[in-house]
Amino acid sequence: MPINPDQGSTGGGATVTFTGTGLAGATAVRFGSKSAAITANTPTSVSVVAPSGAGVVDATVSTPGGTSNPEPFYYLPPPVIVAFAPSSGPVAGGETVTVTGRGLATTTSVAFGATQVTPTVVSDSQLTVVSPAHAAGAVSLVATARGGTATASETFGFVGPPTATGFSPLTGLPAGGTLVGITGTQLLTTTGVTFGGVPATFAVLSGTEVAAIAPAHSLGAVTITVTTTGGSATAPGVFLYLIG
Repeated sequence: MPINPDQGSTGGGATVTFTGTGLAGATAVRFGSKSAAITANTPTSVSVVAPSGAGVVDATVSTPGGTSNPEPFYYLPPPVIVAFAPSSGPVAGGETVTVTGRGLATTTSVAFGATQVTPTVVSDSQLTVVSPAHAAGAVSLVATARGGTATASETFGFVGPPTATGFSPLTGLPAGGTLVGITGTQLLTTTGVTFGGVPATFAVLSGTEVAAIAPAHSLGAVTITVTTTGGSATAPGVFLYLIG
């Protein structure tokens, strides 16, 4: 006699349906030694709310005609989120987030705040999920599995696109090494700075300022671009590589 689903949380609460024949007038449904509350009953099915439990138990249905053969029901511990990365992404969505933890194999959804998305389960200890579009700000990240729910200890940040409003100084040597201050907005999650496409060493000073060391580059004018988890922005004007 099939049961669906055949697994649920150790805390109980799963809606479980038994299907078969001769099930009319079910008088009791037991999960191991515990009785389950019957919520619906027809001659071919019985729906119940599973009680709490642990491990693997025999599930049976009793009717005036007798008791069914036992079917195994598997109790699953609640999932645990240990970490996730990256910790932020653009308000437009599309950031692939890797979640690690335990008991994740049966995860059916991951919620970013109130928005639920379907994950890709890699293993019992890892899953990936693509962040949805969302207003800027920090939200909780919650995974829902058959064993229950897990809320990450840290929040996920939705970041608006950055702006780069200016930089100083305006010139440097081809050998590189000039310290350049870049100003703008939404710069706190900066992941990269380039001078004419060449990556530069940088440090985030605040949400409105980044310091970068101009890399070596041939003579001429280049643009400076800042990339954050919210997107990219190119500063107005050009940085000139000149011979001193």
